[in-house]
Amino acid sequence: MQIDLQHRPSQAMAHVVLMPGESVTAESGAMVGMTPNVQVQTGSGGLLKGLKRMFGGESFFRNTFICSQGSEVGEVYLAATLPGDLTVLDVGASKYYLQSHAYVASTPGVDVDTRLGGFKTFLSGEGLFVLKTTGQGQVIAGAFGAIEEVRVRGEYIIDTGHLVAWEDSLQFRITKAADGWIASWLSGEGLVCHFTGNGTLWMQTRNPSEYGEEIGRRLPPREG
Repeated sequence: MQIDLQHRPSQAMAHVVLMPGESVTAESGAMVGMTPNVQVQTGSGGLLKGLKRMFGGESFFRNTFICSQGSEVGEVYLAATLPGDLTVLDVGASKYYLQSHAYVASTPGVDVDTRLGGFKTFLSGEGLFVLKTTGQGQVIAGAFGAIEEVRVRGEYIIDTGHLVAWEDSLQFRITKAADGWIASWLSGEGLVCHFTGNGTLWMQTRNPSEYGEEIGRRLPPREG
């Protein structure tokens, strides 16, 4: 299998080349186009897994794209819902946490499970659930805007709305952006993630929630 990321960073799309018999699993709605020799199988992986994904903000079903045996190589184009960048994470020696909106696709050897992130992720505005990768293979993660990779050696602070993914070697806590609650609110930053440890995190240049609020303020009021 070969994954080629195109049109980065603002309108990224993943070009996945599959050998006969190979497959890739993607979030519902991620497929942009594919060759006719690629078959699609839709499943939830079980009722419990499907429900957990729904609670985590994902779709109940995921699609698996399989290149037919005995055919030529197959092609699948995949993209995230929001305009922005994509990155490929190598799962194996390193495991990752992803915000639920960041998952686009994964190779068969990777299990992407919905985990209860706890009250601190709820306070961060990202909901109660995060995604945890295990196994061996690759995950395609998407972002709103460009992606910046940051190597953490000790401590790092990032706005909660700009977080995409992080290695499980990193610990984090939710804290105020400024010294006090009023100062944090006046700063416009609110809550931030304070990471500690050694590892890598990925952040996005745009905040989906803030972008949505700004667009809403600019829309004309509804009549009636």
